[in-house]
Amino acid sequence: MSDDDAVDVESPDDAEGDAARTNGTAEATAEESTGESADCDADGRERTAGDGDARRSEEALAAAVAEHDEALAREVAALEADLAETREELRERDEAVDELTSKLARVKADFSNYKERAKRKQEEIRERASEALVERLAPVRNDLLRALDQDEGSDLRPGVESTLEKFDEVLADEGVEAIDPDPGEEVDPARHQVMLRVDSDRPEGTIHEVYEPGYEMGDRVLSEAKVTVSTGGE
Repeated sequence: MSDDDAVDVESPDDAEGDAARTNGTAEATAEESTGESADCDADGRERTAGDGDARRSEEALAAAVAEHDEALAREVAALEADLAETREELRERDEAVDELTSKLARVKADFSNYKERAKRKQEEIRERASEALVERLAPVRNDLLRALDQDEGSDLRPGVESTLEKFDEVLADEGVEAIDPDPGEEVDPARHQVMLRVDSDRPEGTIHEVYEPGYEMGDRVLSEAKVTVSTGGE
């Protein structure tokens, strides 16, 4: 065998050395891989934990906001209900005030009407009482007048005249006036009663003479004056 054909044969010691180096390199590489993998796992766990905490914080915040919103919604609903109730109470109170105001106005009007009716009734009662009194007294006055006409020279005349004056004062106090027209006046059918038509120099249809005075109280004629009327010729 020549030198060129010769094959290098490693010795056992060299082979063992190469194997040892190879194993060492592999172990070192494995250790590095294991360290890097551990670091990656630690970082992943930290990131996962951080993400979980963030999600939990967001969820807690969202829950707190939702709870706060619900509380506000309940408070707003309660306030709106109170406002609606208050408005209803105010409306009912306004209606009650309007009703009471209307009732008060009606009561005041009724009371005012009652006072007017009572006043008129009292006046009517007083007038009727006075009228009844005058109706009884008027004939007496007329008798006194006739007595004066018949007894011009009698000693009773001054006393009768005095009595007649007092009598007229009483009638005047009651608002009574005599209807005693002058001769020649026009006849008033509402206040004069024609007893007779006579020939006289008075104009036709005018009063010739008053036979008996009448009496009136206010706008009411209590008794008509009894008169004679001229025919306009003698």
